[in-house]
Amino acid sequence: MPRIKVAVLRGGPSHGYDESLKTGAYVLSLLREMPESYDPLDVFISRKGEWHRNGIVEDPHGAMMHTDVVWNALHGSYGEGGQVQRILENLQIPFTGAGTIAAALSINKDLAKGLYRRHGMLTPAHELVTEEGFTDEKIVEIFRNYLHPVIVKPVDGSHSLGVKMAHTFKELKEAIKETFNHSKKVLVEEFIKGAVVSSPVIDKARGEKLYALVPTGGRTQGENEKITEMSKLAHEVLGLRHYSSSDFIITPRGKIYILETNSLPVLHEESEMHKSLEATGWRPHDFTTHCINLALGKE
Repeated sequence: MPRIKVAVLRGGPSHGYDESLKTGAYVLSLLREMPESYDPLDVFISRKGEWHRNGIVEDPHGAMMHTDVVWNALHGSYGEGGQVQRILENLQIPFTGAGTIAAALSINKDLAKGLYRRHGMLTPAHELVTEEGFTDEKIVEIFRNYLHPVIVKPVDGSHSLGVKMAHTFKELKEAIKETFNHSKKVLVEEFIKGAVVSSPVIDKARGEKLYALVPTGGRTQGENEKITEMSKLAHEVLGLRHYSSSDFIITPRGKIYILETNSLPVLHEESEMHKSLEATGWRPHDFTTHCINLALGKE
């Protein structure tokens, strides 16, 4: 059988650039350890958005030439917000991870939190602040209506990138202003004290339509079961595919809040996804093969 040509996209013009390099390098290393099955290609995208294949700048079409499937390892808004997905869909090349619409929906925390609530999941209260609506009156309103501290984050961020905590009116105003450098919209969210838990799920694995890995950071079996069910539900209502990971907070009294869902979890030896794979007894090589087969429609 001919080897499958897998282009691994990494880097990109987003704040997830550094983590993307790690994920991409790790996936490439896994593919290179299976030379009988895969012919991996490293496609680097610079911070300026230039695509490089074999060290040469190419347009996306040229960079993807003779590629069977793409492993999308681009973290941040460029790789998780629908931009690169739209390019790959236009080129009609299969790729791992969410499609254009689901990616754009899941990375938008305001829209995603609305879906969480609509399906009965607890999520921290929040306010959306736009550049046009960034006034002292708006900041005063938020400061008066929320207990402090509060969390400030880009509305289209991922993997906790750009997240800040604000204790005072001055800190809140400065945090929002600084976050506008990364996003046109900012989320101000109530702070929930508790343990952070990550829960990955995978399509069509181990005989299940949607299989949950062992959560990292969990406490009791009952809490873990609730978290995995919420993670599966988030994956489905956001329209995600192949794999995803949701982050939660468990309060000291056992309340469970969903924070966000990452359509492309970070994957390297120190990542939460890797820890969950190990805890579940699933080799990263087998997970990689599974996702590639999903993208190619072989599962």
